[in-house]
Amino acid sequence: MITRRNFTVGAATLLAAGHISTRARAATSWDMSTVWPDGNFHTQNAMSFAEEVKKQSNGAVAITVKAGGQLGFKGPEHLRAVRDGLVPLADVLNIQQVGDEPFMGVESIPFLCGSVDELKVLHKYVRPEYEKIAARNNQKILYIVPWPTQYLHLKTKVADVEGLKNIKIRVPDKNAVEMLNAIGMAAVMIPWGETIPALASGAVAGVSTSSVSGVDGKFWEFLKYVYPTNHVWSSQMLTVNLDAWKALGADQQKLVADIAAKMEPGFWANSLKADVDSLNRLKEGGMEVVPVSDAMMKDIRAKTAPQLDAFLKRVPAADKPVRAYLTEIKRG
Repeated sequence: MITRRNFTVGAATLLAAGHISTRARAATSWDMSTVWPDGNFHTQNAMSFAEEVKKQSNGAVAITVKAGGQLGFKGPEHLRAVRDGLVPLADVLNIQQVGDEPFMGVESIPFLCGSVDELKVLHKYVRPEYEKIAARNNQKILYIVPWPTQYLHLKTKVADVEGLKNIKIRVPDKNAVEMLNAIGMAAVMIPWGETIPALASGAVAGVSTSSVSGVDGKFWEFLKYVYPTNHVWSSQMLTVNLDAWKALGADQQKLVADIAAKMEPGFWANSLKADVDSLNRLKEGGMEVVPVSDAMMKDIRAKTAPQLDAFLKRVPAADKPVRAYLTEIKRG
């Protein structure tokens, strides 16, 4: 027999279940693709961001970080993957997108920035262009975080540019190929996921990358020397597909964007710390940090100097922001 009380309780239960179901349908769950492993500071940044978004949205926006290329996308594919909605979020390495968007290689102009402080000035001028590129590719940038300074990680010890001649070295982007070929090396563009097999097989005898990636790849198992050349920079951009973004309510969009803006400076600080910690770890693994002599550095700079004008000629949109940056740091 159905009593009035039973009916009331049952109705309340159904209403509650319906409310929960509605909330569940309203919740947003996004996978985020990154090629970097769990221990990489960029991945840790992303996990911290995801945790904060989930916390402040009360679970209404849930981001799951899929590290180590779990979703099957390689770094150079990330801009297109987000553009085409194959994944709602990705950690995009700017310099690897130059095939689609040449401007994205601006940070890899040799010796354009000599420090993270100069990089911050450069970003003041190039970030608006990055934003336009993201919008043109159906996505929005949530935050941008640089890699630390770059090193040459090699098997052999050299004292001058002549010693670098014909060494096969892995690089992440086309501009780096041109730079290292200009100093006599034999540069090969290889995505991160294929770098360790290339080292293990002997296909390359060196890698141009940060100390952080050196630790990720346990370079001490293959290489012996680290050269702090600080030759180029690059940045990871966390981007979200615009269709996915527009599916959020205005209040949710503001919440996520505000969290990203608030956390970004701390992520930059994490980059600096990761460089120091990683260089120490490479040394603990048995690698030797070899100071680059003034003469060798002068030679490298001289051989790669023409790449600035060549880049600006090839990518006219970069001319104005780069010139403004150079003027501000008094190198114009």
